[in-house]
Amino acid sequence: MSTQEKARALMMRHYQLIKNRQQSMLERTGEELGLPGEVSHYWNPIQGKIDPTARMTYDRSNATMS
Repeated sequence: MSTQEKARALMMRHYQLIKNRQQSMLERTGEELGLPGEVSHYWNPIQGKIDPTARMTYDRSNATMS
């Protein structure tokens, strides 16, 4: 696997993790509010890019658990 392929795989993995975190939080919030299941599965990236504010919200944090 070349360096470019590894970098691409890492970026795709990071994208998927952010998407999964956002989906999980939307689903939990939807359940708390009593919304139908299909409403909480909303995902609308623009041209495959995650909104920068969503990236900051759902990305990994620097906090660690001890």
